[in-house]
Amino acid sequence: MFSPTNIRVGFYLASRQIARASLWTTGLIVFVMLLTFLNLVVVTGILVGLIEGINEDYRTEYTGDLILSALPSKDYIENTSAVASFLRTLPEVTMLDLRYQAGGTVEANYLSRTSDTEKANATGAQIVGIDPVAENAFTGLGSHIIDGAYLAPGDYDQILIGNLLLAQYAFGEQPGLSPLTNVYPGSKVRITIGDITREMTVKGVVKSKVGQLATSIFMPAGELRTLAGRTDQNVAQIAVRLTPGSDPDAFQKLLLDSGIGEKAKVQTFEQSIPNGVADIKNTFAMLGNGFSSIGLVVAGITIFIVIFINAITRRKFIGILKGIGVAGAAIEISYIFQSLFYALIGSGIGLVVLYGFLVPAVAAHPIDFPFSDGILVAPALDTFVRILLLVGATVVAGYLPARMIVRKNTLDSILGRN
Repeated sequence: MFSPTNIRVGFYLASRQIARASLWTTGLIVFVMLLTFLNLVVVTGILVGLIEGINEDYRTEYTGDLILSALPSKDYIENTSAVASFLRTLPEVTMLDLRYQAGGTVEANYLSRTSDTEKANATGAQIVGIDPVAENAFTGLGSHIIDGAYLAPGDYDQILIGNLLLAQYAFGEQPGLSPLTNVYPGSKVRITIGDITREMTVKGVVKSKVGQLATSIFMPAGELRTLAGRTDQNVAQIAVRLTPGSDPDAFQKLLLDSGIGEKAKVQTFEQSIPNGVADIKNTFAMLGNGFSSIGLVVAGITIFIVIFINAITRRKFIGILKGIGVAGAAIEISYIFQSLFYALIGSGIGLVVLYGFLVPAVAAHPIDFPFSDGILVAPALDTFVRILLLVGATVVAGYLPARMIVRKNTLDSILGRN
């Protein structure tokens, strides 16, 4: 069937038919192929990108490329100064961010309580002690202030509070989290860590899609050490930013081989993300592929109908070609070439739209989902596989109706008999 002669004749017939076809018809078919290609790539890319957005938010706003945290049996990283000094000697490290942490409670509106039996407007929270300048340089925390102002070096008895701790921003009460009411920048709250309570002023509200930021309270590191009764310099977390192109997994192995794992829990940013996110990503990828396959079927049916109608209307011409000696296989191949033309042109335009417009546009302006800044994930290899699927489905859909018509009796085709 696929002899060189049949392929040459089939290509000639296909090129002649495409050249003489209506521009409107050709344009419409190519447009359907374009939409199918974008459906195959974009739907899955957006669903997966939603979860990738969570990963990127964690990396840029919280963990860096790696994060060292206290061992499960400890409240802090032992010998922090030596660990930090060692990290700074490594060429892959560009920036460190050291944070103190302590569990505590925050209480608001205590001055308006009428009796000790009245339920306090209080909630538990993770309290984080930071160097305001270093934290802002590392995570851009200052850019997430939606009300009030960011902490300045030397601020005394002032805090930042995560938006989900406040009733006006929270989604309602959740287990273990009762949002505070009537709390705004300038409001007084009581912070309690262990047996020590101090009245502090809310300086700003932090809004982030990273849960650890949205449910935490931030204060200068010295303030937290005083409240927690700490006299040492051992921190609970060290976030590490690596040089562009560095492999976090390889760097994690380096730290573990050097013995850092005996003093701290070492995780890449992906490992530090809450359990279940990877499973959600896989589920969304499956859903995207399922939705995209519907578009692939629609494209195949469209091509089948177009080729079938085309072959029916040209049935007499096909009969004449067979009558003058053109092989039926060459005619079938001509329709395969037509299908390839539509699929490749549609996919080519789709590639330009995808990588020339959609991917950079979404990267510059991420989709504002409630729990992440979604991006469009379109790896080149996955895109190539989807092009092959589209081309394969289109070729099959073009070949089948052509074969049905070409296999008709030659004389019947010429005379228009059924």
